[in-house]
Amino acid sequence: METMEHGSATESGTRAPNALEARTPEPSGPAAPRRRRLSPVARKALISAVAGCAVLAGVLVLVPWGDGTPPPPGPADRALLAAGAGLPAALPDLAALIGERRAQVAKHPKDAKSWAVLGSAYVEQARRTGKHAAYPKAERALRTSLTVRPAARGNVDALQGMAALADARHDHRAAKKWGEQAVAAAPARWTVHARLIDTYTGLGDAKRADAALEKLQKYGKGPAVLAGAAELYRERGWREDAAAGLSDAVALAESPAAEAEYQHRAGELAWERGEPAEALHYFDAALRADPTHHASHAGRARALAGLDRGTDAVAAYQTAYGAQPLPQYALELGELYESLDLEPAARGQYERLRTRVAQEGAVGVGDEGVLGLFEADHGDAGAAVKRLEAEWKRHPGARVADALGWALHRAGDSKRAEKFAKRAMENGPLSALFAYHRAEIQRELGDQGAARRFFEQALRINPHFSPLLAPAARAALKDLGEPPEGGPEQVQPPAPAPPSKAGGGHRPARPAPSGSPSASASPSPSASAPASASASASASGKPSPAGTPSAKPSGSAAP
Repeated sequence: METMEHGSATESGTRAPNALEARTPEPSGPAAPRRRRLSPVARKALISAVAGCAVLAGVLVLVPWGDGTPPPPGPADRALLAAGAGLPAALPDLAALIGERRAQVAKHPKDAKSWAVLGSAYVEQARRTGKHAAYPKAERALRTSLTVRPAARGNVDALQGMAALADARHDHRAAKKWGEQAVAAAPARWTVHARLIDTYTGLGDAKRADAALEKLQKYGKGPAVLAGAAELYRERGWREDAAAGLSDAVALAESPAAEAEYQHRAGELAWERGEPAEALHYFDAALRADPTHHASHAGRARALAGLDRGTDAVAAYQTAYGAQPLPQYALELGELYESLDLEPAARGQYERLRTRVAQEGAVGVGDEGVLGLFEADHGDAGAAVKRLEAEWKRHPGARVADALGWALHRAGDSKRAEKFAKRAMENGPLSALFAYHRAEIQRELGDQGAARRFFEQALRINPHFSPLLAPAARAALKDLGEPPEGGPEQVQPPAPAPPSKAGGGHRPARPAPSGSPSASASPSPSASAPASASASASASGKPSPAGTPSAKPSGSAAP
C-alpha cells in the first residue's frame, strides 16, 4: 500500500510515530534458503538507513515523553509507517487503519488526506484477500479526497491511490493516467515510480518501464526498491539479477509482512526456474513469517504438484482459494484435478471460475487473460479470440500476446498465432508456458525443427510448469522423434563459390545462420553466477541488464 506517507497521521489528527518507533524490530521468520551476503548496494542502503535513524534519534531525545519511554506504535500506525516506506503491511494492521480512518472522516469529512489513506487501505486489503467487492468503496473514498482537494492542488496521495486501484483491477491504461499525474505533481516521490513499473509492464512499454526504474533507484532506497527492480528483471528474463535483488530485500526486511512478501517472490522465481523443492522452502518461510500471506498457499500448491504430491497440492489450492478466491487459482486447481483424472471435480472448479470472473467483472476487475486461456483450453476458442483481441488493444503486454496467440492457434489460425507467440517470447519473461505454446503453434505449421526446439526449451526452463501441459510436451517430443542425421539443411557448410570473373577472387561466404553456434553465442555469465544462469541465458537469448544504462541492477551482481 505505497500510496500513503508518514505525514498522513499528523495531518489527519492522529499522532505520527517517531523514527525510533519506526525502526523497532519485529520478529521475523526463518532465513531464506541459500541466503546470500548483502551486496555492496544493499549494505550501503542499510548503513544509510541506520545512520539516518541515529541522527533522528539524537533530535528526539529533546522531545518530552513523560516517563521518557515513547509508546510503541499501534496497529494503525504500523500500517501507515509500512505504507510510507513502500512496504506491505500486516492484514490486521490494515484492518485497524481502515477502522481508524473511517472514524476520522466521519468526524472530519473535509480531511482529504484521511480519505486518500482510507481508499488506499481498502485497495491493499482487497488485493491481498481477493475480496474485490471493496474496490467500489475504495474508489468512492479516493474520489472524495480528490473532490475535497483536487489533483491540481497536489493531492498526490489520492492520485497514487487511484493508480493502485486501476492496476488492481487490471486496467493499466487508467493506471498510467493516474500514475503520470502523480509523477507530475511529485516527481521525487519514489513510490509513484514503483507503481508505474508494473503499469508500463502491463502495457508492454519496456522503454517507459526502464525509465521508471531509473527514477525509482534515483529517489528511493531499501528493500522495497530492491524488490521493485527485481520484479522488472524477472519480467525481462534476467533471473540471476532478480534472485540477487530479492535475496537482499529479504535480508533487509524490517517486518514479518515484508519478509513474507519477498520470500514469496523468491519462491515464485524458484518455481519458474523448475526448482519445486527450493520454491516450497521459500513459500513455507513466507507463511512462517506471516500466516496471512495467502498467495504463498497457492505457491505451495504449485510446488507440491511439481513434486508429484497431488493430494497435498489439492489441499493447498483449496486453502489458497478459500482465503483469496482468485480465478487463477480456480483454473490451476481445475487442471490439477484433470491431471489426476478427477473430471467431475475439474468441471466444478471451472464453473467456480466462471462465477468468480462474473463477480469480479461487476466490481470493475478485468480477468480477460485468465478467462481467455481457460476458454481456449476448456471452452469456446473463438470466444477467447474475441475477448483477447479486445484486451490486446487495451493492454498489449507480453502475457496478453501469449494468451491471444494460443487462443488463435486453438481456434485454427496458427499462422496469425505465430506472430503473437513470437512477440510474447521476445518481450516477456522466461516462461515455460510461452515456449510450450510456441512449440505447439510451430508444430501445427509443419516446422518440426522449431517445434522440437521450443518443446525442449519449455521443459528445460521448468519441467513441472503444468500438470497437464508438461506431460503433453514430453509426449510431443517423443512423437517428433530425433532430428534428421546431420542436422537441418540450412546449417550445412555452404558449397565453395566459383572464382569471380572480375577480380579472380571468391565471393564472401554468407553469414552463419542464426541457429548456428557461431551466431548464437550467449553472453557469458560472471564467475559468481551458477551454471543454471548460463543455461537460462542460452535458452532465452535475452541479454542481461549488465551494461544497460536504463536497467542497471540495484544491489545485485550482473550475470
